[in-house]
Amino acid sequence: MAPPYAALQNRRHSRSAEKRNWRVCSCLLAGELHRRYTRSTDRPGTMEEFGVYAVFGAHGPPQRLVCDGGSARVSVAVPSSVQQVVLFSSGQWGGRVCVNAELEDSARTPITIGKLTPYNKCLSWEQWEEDAWTDGVTLRLSVEGHTLGKPLWSEAEQILTVKECTPQEPVAPPAARDVSVKRKRDQEEEGSPRPGDENSCPNITPVRRPRAKSGLKLFSSAPEGGSETETQAAAGKTANPAKTKSRTRTPTQSAALLSPSGRWGQTLCPIDAQTALLIGGQGARMHFCKDPMWKLCTEDLGWVAAETLAEGPTPEARIGHTAVFDPDSSRIFVFGGSKNNKWFNDMHILDTHSWRWSTVQAQGKVPPLAYHSCSLFRGELFVLGGVFPRPHPEPDGCSDALYIFDPQLSIWYQPIVTGEKPPPRSGHSACLMQERKIYVFGGWDTPVCYNDMYMLDLGLMEFSAVKTCGQAPSPRSWHGSAVLSDTKFLIHGGYSGNNALTDAFVFDIDTNSWTEVALPELTIPRAGHSIITMETSQGQGGAARTLLVFGGGDNEGTFYGDLTSVSVDRLLRAPWTTESAHKPSLH
Repeated sequence: MAPPYAALQNRRHSRSAEKRNWRVCSCLLAGELHRRYTRSTDRPGTMEEFGVYAVFGAHGPPQRLVCDGGSARVSVAVPSSVQQVVLFSSGQWGGRVCVNAELEDSARTPITIGKLTPYNKCLSWEQWEEDAWTDGVTLRLSVEGHTLGKPLWSEAEQILTVKECTPQEPVAPPAARDVSVKRKRDQEEEGSPRPGDENSCPNITPVRRPRAKSGLKLFSSAPEGGSETETQAAAGKTANPAKTKSRTRTPTQSAALLSPSGRWGQTLCPIDAQTALLIGGQGARMHFCKDPMWKLCTEDLGWVAAETLAEGPTPEARIGHTAVFDPDSSRIFVFGGSKNNKWFNDMHILDTHSWRWSTVQAQGKVPPLAYHSCSLFRGELFVLGGVFPRPHPEPDGCSDALYIFDPQLSIWYQPIVTGEKPPPRSGHSACLMQERKIYVFGGWDTPVCYNDMYMLDLGLMEFSAVKTCGQAPSPRSWHGSAVLSDTKFLIHGGYSGNNALTDAFVFDIDTNSWTEVALPELTIPRAGHSIITMETSQGQGGAARTLLVFGGGDNEGTFYGDLTSVSVDRLLRAPWTTESAHKPSLH
């Protein structure tokens, strides 16, 4: 039997030829328009000023919505006959940071969200990709940057119509072009930009709201049904709280509602006391997220799109990767993962001071891996387990190897390890405790799902099986884990081989005991989610350690984009659901 993630990766959503042709043509159109307008800036006196233009429909002319000296906030009603919208910028950006773009329905509920930046200068939307796109759609733009002379939040919104937006010298759309070559590339990778492809629109698809059940499962071996109660509870959590509550506009916050689309298989990595970075993931209809990077500010639990904040070669879209922050060098290390039938063993580094990506050309050998674990110890990355590809038709295999990456020497090596090693696995968790021990729990190796515990002593480089007491969690993989204190860590949710799980357990390394805890915030079925602990504001200048849970899926077609917070102190004081934490265990 193929492992669940292999089935997940291989299930693809088919498109009609008409939709596929429009996607290619819209990229060609936007690329051609952008090049025409950009080339015109080389001639004195023409198109030197900054402008944002829209093309409504496949045959519509470019229409200017934003210009130098104009309003920083603009809205325009999209004609009911229009099924496609292309948005692009031209001219010098100057000090402008970005242009937030949002399509809203008649109730002002966001349908899709996107962002133009000096690095990503075009977007395109298609009606058939947005189930909520009906009559009464409005396009709203807001420009962030100091060159317009007024704070964004103080400006009145300028309401335009399509007719009023037409520039004096419209540029006709390009003639029809042969897209057969592009179509083949598009079939291989739907809408994903490729380096050097001048006709592609990088990051062209805006953020999508988490959708209700689509009938697709995270893992194909799960049963088709689920209890009605679980389904209703899961559906109640799909809407992001940031989209349902009012948010105060501040100088650093745009009027548009910005939050990540629903996803699983991503990473959420703290980079300082009040900031975490979200990277990657896969969402509805098995599409890789095209809003792959977000910054989370714990001061107000708000999100900022971050895929274009950093320069340099960004990591390709992926799931099952790891992201670890080194506080000594202020760098994030992103390793491995997979995308469709492509597997990665690359190492990307983000310098959080300069906000620049770089790719490491490392010495040594490490196989392509996904759903592995990665722990930082004394400046080195300890990568354990994971799944790796095998030649067709062999099934993918799981690893039991330990690889170490030395960033100073840019080299991979395998250490000599003694003791009782854990069997091969993927989708497990690894918690670094007291800066000297790594605790490995759970995971999957077809057809076995684990709930055992192993410990790696980093001083002795020796593995040992941990004999635990208390009621241990059931076998699972793709669960969430987080260190709560010097002696305790949390295991939550995951995938049992049949369905997503809802329970939560705390493990105490002093007593080697499990305790199941019950909190209403942690009762939604989740697998492939992210859990971290960070300081959050508690009012009146106070701060408290908080557990943050983001994303994941319920294996019933729902992908979460919400952010759940629980006080760590409250979690540690939560009522037990077992009679005794020291009840003998089989492990």
